[in-house]
Amino acid sequence: MTSSRLLLLVRDRAAVRRYRPRTTQVYVQWIVRYIRWHGMRHPRQLGSVHVREYLTHLARERHVAASTQHQALAALRFLYRDVLEAPLEALAGVEPARKPTQLPNVLSREAVQAVLACLTGVPLLMAQLLYGSGLRLQECCQLRVKDVDFERGELRVRRGKGQRDRVTVLPGAVGAPLTAQLKQVRLGMARRAARGGGYVEVPGALDRKSPRATRQWA
Repeated sequence: MTSSRLLLLVRDRAAVRRYRPRTTQVYVQWIVRYIRWHGMRHPRQLGSVHVREYLTHLARERHVAASTQHQALAALRFLYRDVLEAPLEALAGVEPARKPTQLPNVLSREAVQAVLACLTGVPLLMAQLLYGSGLRLQECCQLRVKDVDFERGELRVRRGKGQRDRVTVLPGAVGAPLTAQLKQVRLGMARRAARGGGYVEVPGALDRKSPRATRQWA
């Protein structure tokens, strides 16, 4: 199996497990780095010892954060368990990456207001949602009209981190600009539909289950 065929299989298995596109992309990147670090040897020729060596290299020589090392481990476990169907044995002896000891930088309200004051239009609206609703960037980008509940003041996040749905607050300050944005987008969608377009991206296999969903406003 060549590297290109292997990566195609990685993407295929990730799709079967319904991983988010960003997760699949990150896993592929780690698998490519792992293969390159071992001199382009196929992962079937490698095993737990080589994974342990690579993870230790990340901690000792690359000085990555603990979360980064865990991400690489998750990608390689997925590779061996779900793609090669040869689960890794115990990985005792991996040198753990150091967890950060410094406190995170948290912006004050004044600093947040200064940042928001530099933004306009859609970027400003997205930043307000990120700050006021606690959305992750990808969650904000994938927010659908049907997930916005103005009456209850709620946003429904679909397949967030850990593939979990959750409900979060819709900040009152974004009610008016978000309504205006939706009206503008709906007009644009109607104009594109009149020209034969107007299709929107839908999650999973919804476009096959319900072909009309790609033209629905919700």
